[in-house]
Amino acid sequence: MNQVPTVTLNNGTLMPRLGYGVWQVPDSEAERAVGTALEAGYRSVDTAAVYGNERGTGRALAASGVPRGELFVTTKLWNGPKQRWGRDEVLRAFDESLGKLGLDQVDLYLIHWPRPMREDFLAIWKTFEEIAASGRAKAVGVSNFRPADLERLAAESALVPAVNQIELHPLFPQEELRALHAARGIVTEAWSPLGQGKELLTLPAVAAVAAKHGRSAAQVVLRWHLQLGHVVIPKSVTPERIRENLDVFGFELDAGDLAALDALGASAAGRRIGPDPAVFDV
Repeated sequence: MNQVPTVTLNNGTLMPRLGYGVWQVPDSEAERAVGTALEAGYRSVDTAAVYGNERGTGRALAASGVPRGELFVTTKLWNGPKQRWGRDEVLRAFDESLGKLGLDQVDLYLIHWPRPMREDFLAIWKTFEEIAASGRAKAVGVSNFRPADLERLAAESALVPAVNQIELHPLFPQEELRALHAARGIVTEAWSPLGQGKELLTLPAVAAVAAKHGRSAAQVVLRWHLQLGHVVIPKSVTPERIRENLDVFGFELDAGDLAALDALGASAAGRRIGPDPAVFDV
């Protein structure tokens, strides 16, 4: 039985609060990894055009036997710097992703990066409005957008992104952005919710909370996210860890636990692991 709770997006679509991410999973391994996740009970899968594993992900979805209505599939537009992203290019990229996934509809389609120096995400969003209206994506949103980017969207479009998928973990808590999301009805989704396993999971404060609950460091960090209202998409290709990352609904962190993890962000002074959206244009 699927135990993952859902959040209602701003257009009424239900999204699982915990999903399986496939960043850096080769296409040749994606079918096995996603299949393992679906067997374990995951029903949300997050991929992207640039990951190069939409075909393997699609094969796993088709082979799983899980009814399409029980699945939540996210992919993303790779609005890369080497071409113009007009309406035709965005629609073509969307069709290519659907074809690789073997689907006629995705549940969520995201602009992968704002690339503010290119001045084109507003035009891309206009085409996303069209995709949403067509029903071929149940919901549309953005990824890595900063407050300034979201303000520009709000000034030009009545369609509020359903989700902003951002780097977020206890060492980089993004309080300002999370507050803006809450005010605008945008769901906060965390990529690299475990800090890519670097440093965060070995910190004494995390280890102490994990020992207190008889859980792994990864499980208590995922629990921190969930209790703060985030959607999370941890990634692993190890079957045991895939299952472990899902097993986070049988315990709760108390106020002291949450405070101990919250304090890591202040001490780290906002330690970003991934690219800075203000300048990323690769």
